Amino acid sequence: MNMDIWNKLWRGGLDSPVAVGKTVYGFKRGARDICGVALLGLLAACSGTDTDFDATGIFESTEVIVSSEANGKIMALNLEEGDLLEQGQQVGYVDSVQLYLKKCQLEAQVRSIGSHAASRRADVAKQVAATREQIAKAELERKRSLNLLAQNAGTQKQVDDVESQLAVLKKQLEAQLSTLNLGNQGVTEEGDAAEIQIRQIEDQLEKCRIVSPISGTVLTKYAERGEVTAQGKPLFKVADMKHVFLRAYVSGDQLSTVKLGQTVKVYADYGAEDRKEYKGKITWISEQTEFTPKTIQTRDERANLVYAVKIAVENDGLLKLGMYGEVKFN
Repeated sequence: MNMDIWNKLWRGGLDSPVAVGKTVYGFKRGARDICGVALLGLLAACSGTDTDFDATGIFESTEVIVSSEANGKIMALNLEEGDLLEQGQQVGYVDSVQLYLKKCQLEAQVRSIGSHAASRRADVAKQVAATREQIAKAELERKRSLNLLAQNAGTQKQVDDVESQLAVLKKQLEAQLSTLNLGNQGVTEEGDAAEIQIRQIEDQLEKCRIVSPISGTVLTKYAERGEVTAQGKPLFKVADMKHVFLRAYVSGDQLSTVKLGQTVKVYADYGAEDRKEYKGKITWISEQTEFTPKTIQTRDERANLVYAVKIAVENDGLLKLGMYGEVKFN
């Protein structure tokens, strides 16, 4: 209750209705005992459970801590806290001279392998031509021996000797083909291995670039140009401030009144009773209860266990992280 009103009540100098909370009290001038009635009204207003919100919470956003993917000295980091970044925007890079030189070495190795590949690769057809000719002659000798045996002009031993010689020649041809093909395959794989190493170096060079994974605002800068970084070391934190959400908490009794995709009214508290209404949409409801955070008010002050909900809100630039907000579901 306003202290001026209280003083007038005590002196008996107020003859008009007085509003305490949502209750209006009428008093007559000179009635000093009305102070007790006013005190009861004040206590009733303070202890009442009638609120103009269904849940309260804090505005948050999607925050990403960008860490280094390479080891080395930071050659550039062109950003400051509060800067607006676009998704994929490069803001700096880590020293990559040694990786670049390694790539040049591998590319030279690939060119060398390619230039010597023709001389190192065996001509399979020429290498096995003599053996194929011997096999052809053995086939003719076998046919002749079979004809002589059929005319009783030859012996079975002659036929067996020719067939044995033919089998040996075929195995020799198979061994030659296997050896020559494996040698040619080794030359090819040697060049392929160098190509794979080049692609690995290119991937490492790409990771030397420092880029923003999302569009947003730089919240914190953890490193500076000239520092030595390592894989996994945080460089800066960026948050999507265009799409914020209110993390509010509801009691078990209210859980049946909320659902995913539900449109609600969100109010941002700017202080001094200055509030602005936003359109919100429930995007997530927790499946587990938790104890009510100390900074959060619920409609039922006796509720110890609550459910967290996320309400997506389009930011017009006025909403800030950590700002207090309220929501009405109906």
